[in-house]
Amino acid sequence: MTTPQVTTRSPLALLAAVVSVAGGALLILLLQVLPATSDISPVRRTISEYALSEHKWIFDVAVLLVAFGSAIGFGALIRRKHLPALSAASLFCALWTVSLVVIVAFPKNNWAIGPSTGGTVHRIASVVAFIALPLAVWFAAKAVFSTSPARRAVTRVLAVAALAWLGVILGAIVVSMNGGRPWWQAIPLGLVERAMALTGLIALASLLIPARVVT
Repeated sequence: MTTPQVTTRSPLALLAAVVSVAGGALLILLLQVLPATSDISPVRRTISEYALSEHKWIFDVAVLLVAFGSAIGFGALIRRKHLPALSAASLFCALWTVSLVVIVAFPKNNWAIGPSTGGTVHRIASVVAFIALPLAVWFAAKAVFSTSPARRAVTRVLAVAALAWLGVILGAIVVSMNGGRPWWQAIPLGLVERAMALTGLIALASLLIPARVVT
């Protein structure tokens, strides 16, 4: 009888997933320094503002890279039996990846022109994505790091931090509804959204680099 060999080497699919997610994040950072988009305020303007520029294709590629990396990463965890195929983690990951595709298919609304159905779909997909990612990571961390409580705790703290940034936006909305300034002006919306996205992607990367893999 043979026993499973435990190795610290990550599967190729998980490494590819992390590279894909990191590549998408780096392309978004690149948009902030390219001439056509460098004037977009990272403090006040949301990330989706890049999709209204001539570099829309870079934005689209970046978002799709993150979606692709997320899908193959969670798929690898399921194939390696670290996650059940039907679980809260896999459900929220599906919502996250589908929402990213919808964000690309329905660009941010240009409020200089006026509201649009596509812009509303984009906004809903953005909210779903920002909620689904940290929840997917939170639920997956218990199964993936079942024998590594320290890694599980770090990953879950990152997931909670990503949701906490969303709480800042919700707080601004509540204040606005009670006679305060418009919520998108009451906070540095672009900065909060970027912090929320970055924290969520770091949490995802933390999940997709498991400490041990059984082969």
